[in-house]
Amino acid sequence: MSTILFDKIVFGPIHSRRLGVSLGINLLPVDGKLCSFNCIYCECGLNETHRTRTALPTREEVKEALIEKLASMQKEGIAPDVITFAGNGEPTIHPKFAGIIDDTIEVRNRFFPKAKIAVLSNATQIDKEEVFQALNKIEDNILKLDSVLDSRIQQLDCPNSPSFTFEKLLKGLKRFQGNLIIQTMFLKGEYQGKSVDNTTEKEITGWLNALKEIKPKQVMIYTIDRETPVKGLRKASPEEMEAIAEKARKEGFNVTVSL
Repeated sequence: MSTILFDKIVFGPIHSRRLGVSLGINLLPVDGKLCSFNCIYCECGLNETHRTRTALPTREEVKEALIEKLASMQKEGIAPDVITFAGNGEPTIHPKFAGIIDDTIEVRNRFFPKAKIAVLSNATQIDKEEVFQALNKIEDNILKLDSVLDSRIQQLDCPNSPSFTFEKLLKGLKRFQGNLIIQTMFLKGEYQGKSVDNTTEKEITGWLNALKEIKPKQVMIYTIDRETPVKGLRKASPEEMEAIAEKARKEGFNVTVSL
């Protein structure tokens, strides 16, 4: 099974399907995966098969690595479109996440003030005030909403916390008052003898209703791009993806599709 793990704090730049020329920041250990979800489609693999043995990078180490990389890119004449917090798990679980965001804004403004800052998050930590405030400071606050059904969230995302529910998630997402981007993975297949399909009419209708309450400035929908740790999953077809996007566009949402 092929998995993608990052062995550096700062990696890339890479060309992102959704974000363009993206310089990545990994706030998790470099020897495995650490996440508050255990998504069955995650390109980093499952939590239990990639346990970490090293510590999180310090706030100082992150800032130093970013300065070094941006200085090098400036010298080479390569400008990032976006500085993206992603990496080997959920970036917002880092205890110094808010301070790291402040440092990143400062360093970005020094080297590439036109570059955006993005965070790819599963939204499990947005009830923490310091995380909420930090995400409100950046340009691309990208938060996951894979389903409005608790049973599907448990099947697809496998949250570590039993208290994580759609109702709690919706409340947290609405609190941003539109200053967020919703990201949804659509896929099909079978897992543990049960159907996996969040593209059904029932789920899409619920998802659209949730979007109307959340009022995001943008919606990113995507499907499987790389090998998944769980077998039996498959991509939603281009036709299915475009049909979902068109329904959201008819409701007035700015939708991008990554196949």
